[in-house]
Amino acid sequence: MLEIGHAIAGEAGAPAQRFGDIYDPNLGAVAKRVALGTAADLERAVAAARAAQPGWAATNPQRRARVLFRFKELVEREMDDLAALLSAEHGKVLADSRGDIQRGLEVVEFCCGIPHALKGEYSQGAGPGIDVFSMRQPLGIGAGITPFNFPAMIPLWMASVAIAVGNAFILKPSERDPSVPLRLAALFQEAGLPEGILQVVQGDKEMVDAILDHPDIAAVSFVGSSDIAHYVYQRGTAAGKRVQAMGGAKNHGIVMPDADLDQVVQDLAGAAFGSAGERCMALPVVVPVGAETAEALRARLIPAIEALRVGVSTDPDAHYGPVVSAQHKARIEHYIQMGVDEGAELVVDGRGFTLQGHEQGFFVGPTLFDHVTPAMRTYQEEIFGPVLQIVRARDFEEAIALPSAHQYGNGVAIFTRNGHAAREFASRVNVGMVGINVPIPVPVAYHSFGGWKRSGFGDTNQHGMEGVRFWTRTKTVTARWPDGSLQGDSSFVIPTMG
Repeated sequence: MLEIGHAIAGEAGAPAQRFGDIYDPNLGAVAKRVALGTAADLERAVAAARAAQPGWAATNPQRRARVLFRFKELVEREMDDLAALLSAEHGKVLADSRGDIQRGLEVVEFCCGIPHALKGEYSQGAGPGIDVFSMRQPLGIGAGITPFNFPAMIPLWMASVAIAVGNAFILKPSERDPSVPLRLAALFQEAGLPEGILQVVQGDKEMVDAILDHPDIAAVSFVGSSDIAHYVYQRGTAAGKRVQAMGGAKNHGIVMPDADLDQVVQDLAGAAFGSAGERCMALPVVVPVGAETAEALRARLIPAIEALRVGVSTDPDAHYGPVVSAQHKARIEHYIQMGVDEGAELVVDGRGFTLQGHEQGFFVGPTLFDHVTPAMRTYQEEIFGPVLQIVRARDFEEAIALPSAHQYGNGVAIFTRNGHAAREFASRVNVGMVGINVPIPVPVAYHSFGGWKRSGFGDTNQHGMEGVRFWTRTKTVTARWPDGSLQGDSSFVIPTMG
C-alpha cells in the first residue's frame, strides 16, 4: 500500500512508527496510509528552516516574487492531475477541486506583487535633521495547520504570503487528504524555492502540539473547527506565538420579499450543497422574511433539491460527491435525526442514499428542514454537510438579529433588490464577511478572509494585506545625520520633535 510521508529538507529521517488510513470516499475503502510524525520529525524541519530562512529573507522581494510566478505556471500546467489527486482523497467533484486549487492560486497571484506590499513608510524632516522610516521584516519561521476540506486553497493562502515576505514555512496538512499539499511543496521547489523554506510534516494532535510548543516557530495559522481553533489559539499564544485561528461557521442567507426567488434557489443549491456542504463558507441556513416569502421559497426549493445529482468525484454531471469519511457521514446523519427529534419538519431526507457500484461510499443525499427555530441544537451547531435549514423570520429586524446573535460570525448573505435594505444589513449585521446577492462571500485575494465571534480567534485575517501584516513585524528607524560641525550638549530628557 502506498505510504505518504513528510517533505523535510530532503532528509528521510527515522522510519514512521504510526500511520493513519487515507480513504477513497467514493468506495469507502482504504487507499493509502500516511505517516503520523513526532516532535523529532518537527525538530528536523525546524532545524532546516532555521538554516535556510536568513538567506531567503536576504533575497530581494522581486526575486522571491519570481519564484511565485514560476510556481503558478507549474500548478496551472498540472491542474488536471492535481484536481484528480485531490478528488480521490477528499471526495469533491473534479470541478470543485479545480476551484479549490484556483482560489489558492489567486493568493499566489497577489503575492507576486509582494515588493509593492512590503514598501514601508518614510517621513523626511520629522525633527531637526531627523528622518523616520519603517520597514516590514519577516518573523522567521511560521507554521500552518490546515483542514481536510480545502487541501490546496488554504495551504496556499498561508504558505504563499508567509514565504513571499521572507519567512520559512512548515505546513501540517490534514491527515485525511495529504497528497496535494506534498505535491504543491514539490512544485515550489521546482520553481526555485530553496530547500528548507517550505516543508510538510504529517501528523495528528501530537504534531499539532509540537508545533504549538516549539520555541523557534514564531507564528501559527490555523483553519478548522471552533473548539480546536480555540485550543490552538490558547496554547499557541501561551507559548508566546502570534496565532490566527479560523473556526467554524453557520452562515445565513436572508431572503427579502423583493428578492428574485429563482436566482435565490439557484444560488442556494450551489452554496448549501456544493462540496457536500463541507465548506466553512457554505450557506446551510436560509431565512425567508415573511410567511409569503417562506412558502414561495419552499415551493421552489423542493424540486430543485430533488433534482440534485449526487455522484462519484469523477462524474462530470454530479453536483457533489461523497463526504470525507464514514465518521463524518455518521455525524451528519446523527444531526438529521436530531433535527427530527427536536421537532423541525424534515422535508427532504438525504439519509440512506446509495450509489450502485459504490454502496460503501460515504454518500449523503441533500436534506431540507423547515420550521427550524433558534433554540434547536441543529441550528446552533455546525453540521458541515449537505443539509439546508429554513428558519422563518417575521420581519427584517428579526432576520438581522438571527446571524448577529449566533455564536458563529463567519459569513452571511442578503438577497434583495432594495439598496437601502442591503446597505443597512451590511452595516449592522454582527458577522465578519457579508454578501449582497452573493451567496458565498469569500473575499478576493487582495482583500482578507476572516470571521467574527467563535469563527475567528486572533486579530488578523487570512491573506491580502492582513496576511502580510500577520507574517511580518514592523521596525521603525529614527535617523539623524549631523554635518559634523555642530556642537551641542548631551541631553538627558526624552527627545521630542518640537
